[in-house]
Amino acid sequence: MSWIITLIIGGIVGWLASIIMKTNAQMGLIANVLVGVVGSLLGFWIAGLVGIAPGGGILGFVVALGGAVLLIFILGKLGIFRRT
Repeated sequence: MSWIITLIIGGIVGWLASIIMKTNAQMGLIANVLVGVVGSLLGFWIAGLVGIAPGGGILGFVVALGGAVLLIFILGKLGIFRRT
């Protein structure tokens, strides 16, 4: 059951990050979920490096969203996503 919740939250995080980075028209459902889950992992990893330990709630969601935005930024610089 936790995998289903992870995919749902990842999809929401990826969708919001794609709206922030203006790549929403280029990304489908699967891309949103992948960017949300991988971006969340990236965000929590970076937060751990700087000493922030969000357990969940609003701070955890913000860290996940920040990681997803950073991932879209990196992918954009690599030429995978372009702003429309």
